[in-house]
Amino acid sequence: MSSQFRGTTICAVTRDGKTAIAGDGQITMGEKVVFKSTARKVRRIYNDQVVIGFAGAVADAFTLSEKFEEKLVQCGGSLERAAVALAQMWRQEQGMRQLESLMLAADKESLLMISGTGEVIVPDGGAVAIGSGGNYAYAAARALLENTDLSAREIAEKSLHIAASICVFTNDNVIVEEV
Repeated sequence: MSSQFRGTTICAVTRDGKTAIAGDGQITMGEKVVFKSTARKVRRIYNDQVVIGFAGAVADAFTLSEKFEEKLVQCGGSLERAAVALAQMWRQEQGMRQLESLMLAADKESLLMISGTGEVIVPDGGAVAIGSGGNYAYAAARALLENTDLSAREIAEKSLHIAASICVFTNDNVIVEEV
């Protein structure tokens, strides 16, 4: 059995000028063991102005989020400039090139997906999800965006609960932060 710890499903939804990021609390060891069910994978950084959520190898996810926060400080809080600076750092530092992690980051103006391989992507369509249950949460979020008047927060949370009902690597201990 692999002893690698993985944090799983994160979903972000943008609607009516607000972005909500929701994450479950499950950390899985290897493929078969729920190691922790109350992890906090969504948090506020940079004086509560930016919300991030991360999935992937836990140690890599923490490294990714710490480096991103450092770049936010250096870039005066500009989400996009910090993401580009982080991507440039990846290309220069051998140890940073293969972090097995993805992160969603949002402020009041932007939503980005940042990978542990140095990619920065602005998602289309008002929803994005990452992690083991990401495809389930993404499909749920898209359906809810297109067929309901629910808020970004409500859609992100409901999407995580739907993913948890399908994906064994996702649980119902959902945390949501909104900007």
